[in-house]
Amino acid sequence: MQVPRGAASYNRLMASFPPVRAVERAIGLLQCLNRQPVSTLDQLHRQTGLPKPTLVRLLQTLVAQGLVRPAPQAGAYVLTSAVRSLSCGYHGEPRVIEAAAPVADALTARHKWPVAVAVPDVDAVVVRYSTIEQSPLSLLHSSINMRLSLVSRALGRAYLAFCSPEERQALLSPLAHSTRPEDRAAAEPGPLRAMLEETRERGYALRDPAVRPVSNTLAVPLYEHGRVVASMGMTWFASTMPVAEAVAALGPPMREAARAVSARLDALADRDAGAQPGSGR
Repeated sequence: MQVPRGAASYNRLMASFPPVRAVERAIGLLQCLNRQPVSTLDQLHRQTGLPKPTLVRLLQTLVAQGLVRPAPQAGAYVLTSAVRSLSCGYHGEPRVIEAAAPVADALTARHKWPVAVAVPDVDAVVVRYSTIEQSPLSLLHSSINMRLSLVSRALGRAYLAFCSPEERQALLSPLAHSTRPEDRAAAEPGPLRAMLEETRERGYALRDPAVRPVSNTLAVPLYEHGRVVASMGMTWFASTMPVAEAVAALGPPMREAARAVSARLDALADRDAGAQPGSGR
């Protein structure tokens, strides 16, 4: 079969083929396994909706590939270190993570709560760095690659409120037709505008209290030469601190951390610009 010339033609050709269902299921299963240290067959059945015989076949395949192994308890599975090979070739967003990771690590070492860094991705923000594994106070096993709503999650709101009006409009446009419950606020321009204005005035964002009320997140924007490129948030158990107390305790160190990350980003951007051929530096 001859591939038509041009990226657009090639993309149209590829779109004519339906996705491979077995691959979709295997990827979804790996994502579920990544959310907790040990996964039972019952848990995976509930989370994926796949029949147990299908899950067993997929798990046996992943075991044969060295990506999964049976846990000591019967009917349970864990990921192996070989799954790291699936991401070793990924080099996206290196600068913001290089700048934010040590600052996020220090925040968790000092305050114990987990910190996450998220970047925009079409109609959401995606967590690209997390200190969950360093925190003794976390509800999740992992949040890496988790997609979060721009209008209801603190990390999304922190980005949306501080980006340029043009970028904000571009990010909100796809949400007008979103069927995700957490995106409903995008269909109410008045309240959404008021929430974003309030977020800008106070300099940080909070999660919609109706979303996962067991915890809350305070998030701040991260800048590179004056342009928002990511957001960083700290999550705490709602039962341990009311919002006002958490804001008083966590707000100042989070804003200070954001300034530190932004300064590091500026320095890294200048470094990388200086390394470009023909930059004159």
